[in-house]
Amino acid sequence: MFPIVVLSISGIVLLFLGFLKSRAVLLPATLACLVIATVANFYDWNKTYVYFNDMLVINNLAMVFIGIVLLSAFMVVALSGSLLDDEDAQPAEYYAIMLFSLVGAIMMIGYENLLMLFVGIEILSVAMYILTGSDKRNLRSNEAALKYFLMGAFATGILLFGMALLYGATGTFTITGIGNAVNAMIKAQTSPLLLYVGMFMLLIGMLFKVSAAPFHFWTPDVYDGSPTLFTAFMSTVVKTAGFAALLRVLLVCFNASAVYGYWVQVLTIITVLTLVIANITAVYQASFKRMMAYSSISHAGYLLIGLVGLTQQSKSAIAFYSLAYSLSTISAFGILLLVVKSRPINDALVGNQATLTRPDESYEAFNGLARQNPVLGFVMTVAMLSLAGIPLTAGFWGKFMLFSTAVDKGLVWLLVVAVLMSAVGIYYYFRVVIAMYFREGHAETIRVAPFYRFVLIAATVLTIVLGVVPGLFQRLL
Repeated sequence: MFPIVVLSISGIVLLFLGFLKSRAVLLPATLACLVIATVANFYDWNKTYVYFNDMLVINNLAMVFIGIVLLSAFMVVALSGSLLDDEDAQPAEYYAIMLFSLVGAIMMIGYENLLMLFVGIEILSVAMYILTGSDKRNLRSNEAALKYFLMGAFATGILLFGMALLYGATGTFTITGIGNAVNAMIKAQTSPLLLYVGMFMLLIGMLFKVSAAPFHFWTPDVYDGSPTLFTAFMSTVVKTAGFAALLRVLLVCFNASAVYGYWVQVLTIITVLTLVIANITAVYQASFKRMMAYSSISHAGYLLIGLVGLTQQSKSAIAFYSLAYSLSTISAFGILLLVVKSRPINDALVGNQATLTRPDESYEAFNGLARQNPVLGFVMTVAMLSLAGIPLTAGFWGKFMLFSTAVDKGLVWLLVVAVLMSAVGIYYYFRVVIAMYFREGHAETIRVAPFYRFVLIAATVLTIVLGVVPGLFQRLL
């Protein structure tokens, strides 16, 4: 509750700060707001609070996911200094929208009522539509925003139909009430069609938000067309909030053995499709940014394994993996921002209008980076190793924990598929490492601000620490 209040007020204040002649205060003010929200989040640790007439419940698990979301947002905002130098950008509005989107993410994480889940999804989604199309001079950004909006609207409609059917079957919108109604139906040996259709429609709407196959088609174009900074925000904050919401609804509503048997088969097929399609397609990508889009889809598949092997251990596994994935993804996109910024922007004539084309975002953009700037090369290497799941990184233990949940449920064949796809992932992640260390680089000098460098190094150190001592995080849960 406290983070929601802090972020809401901070967003409004930032809009007013945007009227100041100097933009220098915007970035530190936003970072300070995120720090205050994080402190407020953990202020009531080991306590459970219910707000708004059982609409929102905040406990330790919710605080951990909220903390991951706020940490991800802090790092993304810390990398946004270039917005202050762009005369055409509106940083006050961008920062305010990001803070408002975090309010939606918190609602998704701590919801107790499906209506609160819907409100949270819409707040987060509308903010993402705006940020995706914020680069108004770029046709790809405009196209990405339109695709995201149209497909998101259809997914929201399916989600609402599912909620309505669940209410018709159980007579309540609260997830605890739905869970009790499901248990009562199992004892009475009744299985209303409304319950199962509503359950599947609800899951489809939520799986779209986390870009699981076959609901992933929007992801590559949206990630590729969005400004890189907002792509980093989208691929971490939205995914973490989405999986926290999925974990909550499955654990509370549909964890009964009889109901579990229905949805787990469908979710298992979706998991396999997500892993295979994402990893195989990522191999053929020439653009680093599109590769990261398919990488995001593949990591959704790994997180789905934690839901298929649904146990109490799934909570810590999904939370740990979300943190590991967020740290590595932000580091990767942060270095991409630096590489792209170091190259000149070219003017291209399209029709009768002059537009600005983006610098190269292919793998070749990283050629010789490790020799030109060893610190950035090391940071990117650790990020790629963690995403690939190599030992002594947080990504390895994240996959290990998720795979363990599948083994506990006897889904060894699913584990085999996941391991094979992880091997495929090593190929396209190591393409970046090879480009940095074994190919001739570019002559441009990459300048890194001190605080920017500090954030990248902090993310790298945390990735290594969690890879060496993963128990530090698990003790929180």
